[in-house]
Amino acid sequence: MVLAGLTMLGLHELTDRYDRTVLKEQLLDASARNEHPDLDGPLNYLLIGTDRRPGDNTAEQRADTILIVHVPTGLREAYLVSIPRDLLVAIPAGNGYAGGEDKINAAFEHGRGGEAGAQLLSATLTRLTGVRFDGAALVDFAGIRQVVDLLGGVRMCVEREVRSIHTKRVFSPGCQQMNGAEALDYVRQRYDLPGGDYDRQRHQQQLLRAMLDRAGETRLRSNPIKLDQVIRAVGGSLTVDTNGVALEDLLLALRGLPPDALHGVQVPSHSEIIDEVSYVVLENSGNGLFDAVRGTRMPDWTRANPRWVVRL
Repeated sequence: MVLAGLTMLGLHELTDRYDRTVLKEQLLDASARNEHPDLDGPLNYLLIGTDRRPGDNTAEQRADTILIVHVPTGLREAYLVSIPRDLLVAIPAGNGYAGGEDKINAAFEHGRGGEAGAQLLSATLTRLTGVRFDGAALVDFAGIRQVVDLLGGVRMCVEREVRSIHTKRVFSPGCQQMNGAEALDYVRQRYDLPGGDYDRQRHQQQLLRAMLDRAGETRLRSNPIKLDQVIRAVGGSLTVDTNGVALEDLLLALRGLPPDALHGVQVPSHSEIIDEVSYVVLENSGNGLFDAVRGTRMPDWTRANPRWVVRL
């Protein structure tokens, strides 16, 4: 009982420090917010990854990664639904933007980035999918790179040769250990890949799985020094909207989620050239995917649509 009490006290101290470290903002638009979140599930979170670099405060930033994280009732598995960044959508008016059709990742830029950009992006996504979110997080590349390095790197399996357009690095086929800079470089590539952005989405999902795997291998939760380092690294690059839920309660609720219970999902869609611009267009309004995310039928949907399920 004493050990359990000390463990809970340590967890409380760490979550309290985390709570004080990360920036909290209203990332969700009122139209995109679930007003009655229930930690028993199902839960839907919006995760936005940006290309902001340290010291970069310009508004011209696009959302490089857009994920809906769906956690069914019971909180024992999670579905990572990647939203194609070139998806053609109707972006509502907001923060000086008049509204109009554009790629979904432009919503963040039209909202001027940061809190307002996330709000416009969340409103756009809710208009498209009907999903209201229980919370949101905004993370930049620097934080991901630091966390991977603090974990001692991650193991990524490369299916085919990938050449980076950013660093000229060549990733050879095979499973290999990558540090933060290498992993981030790898999952940002989409040119010259057979599936283009769909391959990039899959690699990003695989990186999240690899990070959770590595956290389990290093027993991160039971190593207060390492956990504290990770918290500090994440804190400087992360903005959260917990939708009124205490961060400690949220972390406790999700602490039992195992890495092998992550499922990758891609949105039914295809590339199309419209007025000489390349877009991604929904197929059959998403083929029922968004209905499943809003409800409790994700396991059924993935079984019925194996083409759009990613093996992590």
